Amino acid sequence: MSHMPIRPTDLISELLTGMRLHGVQYRRIQTGPTFGLGFPRKPGHAYFHYLAVGTAILRGADGSQHRLSAGDVVLLPRGDEHALLSGEDHPVQCLETIDAAPLGDAVSGIDTCPSTHAVPSAVLFHGCMVFDLGGMQGLSKVMPAAMLCDGNATQFPGLLPMVDAMKREVCSGRIGYAGILARLADAVAAMIVRDWVERGCDGASGLVMALRDPRLSLSLLALHKDPGRDWTVEALAAESNISRSVFAERFQTVMGTAPLRYVTELRMHLASQWLSHQNLSIEVVAERLGYASQAAFSRAYKRVMGYSPGATRRGRGLASV
Repeated sequence: MSHMPIRPTDLISELLTGMRLHGVQYRRIQTGPTFGLGFPRKPGHAYFHYLAVGTAILRGADGSQHRLSAGDVVLLPRGDEHALLSGEDHPVQCLETIDAAPLGDAVSGIDTCPSTHAVPSAVLFHGCMVFDLGGMQGLSKVMPAAMLCDGNATQFPGLLPMVDAMKREVCSGRIGYAGILARLADAVAAMIVRDWVERGCDGASGLVMALRDPRLSLSLLALHKDPGRDWTVEALAAESNISRSVFAERFQTVMGTAPLRYVTELRMHLASQWLSHQNLSIEVVAERLGYASQAAFSRAYKRVMGYSPGATRRGRGLASV
């Protein structure tokens, strides 16, 4: 079997097509000179912050701090607890306890600027969303707690025009600005993840190493393109042009899991996405993923995900991710 050479960026691009941001709730926040906003831990979600005006300190649950200035963007892909503060010792109030006024679909506004201040000291745009990487879900475990893009977008070339557009929308208050901001934030978050992957994922191991392995990447691409095929270790090894034993050992070493376990987990993550966000029936999903019966698929799904496919369709599964 012959294969055309595959570049790591080609494979990464192919796999990242499954990335989705769901259930997004955005807030436009303006504050006075002092503030402390707390954000609780939300597993399976990501936090997004864009600071349009002013300065702030991002403080993580571990005490780490990052100083932010106007134009900076932050993505917290694991939904870790954190706070945004005007000063290191300022008291923190959970954002979810502050009254918000609706500005549009899934967007609301919070204003904590005292009436004695004509102009807010800080203006930011915040989002919290279900962070679904589809077949790349394993990447979320190795992502940094906070991914920062400075206002000049020096680390993430290509983002600057989008960040500039976000600032104009945040500050203009024009008709429909809230919806436009939400769409821009979706795109910016996706670009930050993509650029992080293309830069080598900070040397992360596991799936990233496999994507850059000239042999394993061939089988991974074939698997992700056709997850419903009747995959065996022999079939995966054939895609990589190596023996079954060599493939199985290399896969276990690099990925930290057996090949067929990875196949099953990939299928179930894709199934979760199709059931919850594409509204496909359990029967259709089972057929797409190569299961002979709906019952067999349901058993595999519950074993991997911890709840039934029916619970996912009813929205219960996502709450426990």
